[in-house]
Amino acid sequence: MKEFKFVARDRVSNKIIKSILKAENENSAGKLLVQQGYIPLKIKPLQNSNGILFKLTNSISSKEKNVFLRQLATLIGAGLPITQSFHTIYDQTTNKRFKAIIGEIISTVESGKTLSSAFSAHPEIFNQLLLSSIAASETSGTLDVTLNKIAIQQEKDSETISKLRGAMIYPILVLVVIFGVLGYMMISIVPQVKKIYKDIGVDLPILTQILVALTEFVVNYWYILIAIIGVSIFLSIQYLKTDSGKLVKDKLKLKLPIIKNFSANLYMARFTSSAQTLLSSGVSMLDMIQISSKIVNNSVIEKAIMRAYEKVKGGKNLSASLLAEPSFPTLVPRMIEIGEKSGKIAEIMGKTSEIYQKEIDQKSSNISTIIEPVLMIILAVFAGIIVIGVLYPIYTLTGSIQARQG
Repeated sequence: MKEFKFVARDRVSNKIIKSILKAENENSAGKLLVQQGYIPLKIKPLQNSNGILFKLTNSISSKEKNVFLRQLATLIGAGLPITQSFHTIYDQTTNKRFKAIIGEIISTVESGKTLSSAFSAHPEIFNQLLLSSIAASETSGTLDVTLNKIAIQQEKDSETISKLRGAMIYPILVLVVIFGVLGYMMISIVPQVKKIYKDIGVDLPILTQILVALTEFVVNYWYILIAIIGVSIFLSIQYLKTDSGKLVKDKLKLKLPIIKNFSANLYMARFTSSAQTLLSSGVSMLDMIQISSKIVNNSVIEKAIMRAYEKVKGGKNLSASLLAEPSFPTLVPRMIEIGEKSGKIAEIMGKTSEIYQKEIDQKSSNISTIIEPVLMIILAVFAGIIVIGVLYPIYTLTGSIQARQG
C-alpha cells in the first residue's frame, strides 16, 4: 500500500478537503475518494521519507520537533479534533521529511488507530518518553498538557547541549590554531636547521633528529597519515557502537575531570525531568523507572536505575533503592523520599530537575574558563619541544663555530 496526498471537494458541503490516504495506486486512490463522497481534484504520491538521501537532505532538528509538539498541544487544547490539528500543522510544515511523517501519522490516525501507535511507527523521531506519555494521557484526557510538558523538557535538553557545544567552540579553535602554528614551524623551520647542519657536517642533536624525521614523514607520506587517522576514527566509531564501547565512553563521561560534574548533573536532570513528565501523565512507577533509564542516555546510570527497578519490583521504595547506588548523588534519593512521604513525588521530581538544571547552566558557562589553563599547558609543552628542538641546535652550532674560530 502506498500513501497519496490528495485535494478533493466534498459533494455535500462543497468544501475543499486536503488529506492523506493509502491505496495501491493513483486510480485506486481516486476510486476510494469517490466512494467516500468526494470529487478528486489532485492526487499525488507522498515522497518516500525512508530513503537515505532524503533523510540526509531533510534532517529534522530538535527545534522543529519541539515546535511541532507545541503547535499540536495548542490546537488540541483549543478544542480542535486531533485529525484537524494534524492537517493544520501539515499545511504549515516546510521540512519535506517531517511533512511526509506527519502525513503518515494522519493516515494511521484516520484509519482508527491511536495517536501513540501512529507515533510509535517513527521511533527515530519520537522517543520512548513521548510515546509512553501520550499513551497514558490519551486515556486520561490530558494530551495537550502532556505534549506541552514534553516540549518544555526537550527544549531544556536541547538548550543544555547547545550551551555545551558553544562552550567547547573556543577551546577547539584554540587547539586548531596551536597545532596549525606548530605544524608550520616544523615544516618550514626544522628542515632549514637540518640543512645548516648538513652543510657544516655536524650531527644533529637527538631531539632535532626526531623532529626532522617526523616532519619528513608528514611531508613525504601525508596520505598514509591521513589513511591511518581515517581508519582509526572509523574503527573507534564502530567500537563505540558496541556495548563494551558504549560502557567505556559512558564511564569516561562520569570520570574525566573537566566534564564529570557537568555530565552527572545532566543525567540527573534528565532522569528527574522525565520521571516528573511520566508520573504526571499517569504512567506507573515501574514503567516510569524503565523508560527513564533509557532517556538518561548513559549505560552506567541506566544499569544503576535498572538495579533500583528490580528492588522496587520486589517491594522496596525508589528512594531507598537509589540511595544504594554510588552513581546517584544523595540529593536525588533524599528528594524522592520527601515526595514518597508527602504523596507529591512527581512535583518533587520537577523541583529536583530544576536544581540540576541551574547547576548545568552555571557549569556550562564555566567550561571554557576551566579548559583555558589546560590549553595553555598543552601549548607550553608542544611549543617547548619545538623551540628546544630548533634553538638548542642553533645555540650548539654557534658554540662549535666559535670554538673552531678560537
